[in-house]
Amino acid sequence: MSTAGNVAVGLIAAIHVYILVLEMFLWTTARGRRAFGTEPEFARSTATLAANQGLYNGFLAAGLVWSLLADGTTAFQAKVFFLACVLVAGLYGAATASRRILLVQAVPAAIGLALVLAAH
Repeated sequence: MSTAGNVAVGLIAAIHVYILVLEMFLWTTARGRRAFGTEPEFARSTATLAANQGLYNGFLAAGLVWSLLADGTTAFQAKVFFLACVLVAGLYGAATASRRILLVQAVPAAIGLALVLAAH
């Protein structure tokens, strides 16, 4: 697997760990509200939903990390699967929640997926 592809996968995993932290632990803080453009009352009333979203982002990060630790065909298949999941989630989020998600999630996933596929 290419070094560039692995670096991209690692960076995308790190982004999703950061999203997990924002959604699960910082959602109601000034930093979390600033990141997602929410008001204090909205953040308080949606904290449980945000934590659930954060958990899912953590699963994406875990899958990407696993793909970096796996060998051979399993590593390739896991990278493709989890990058595709991130890409679909990013496209859906951009279409339904915020176009910014396209740049934060979908574009990096598309680049990472292209790098992984090109190296195969």
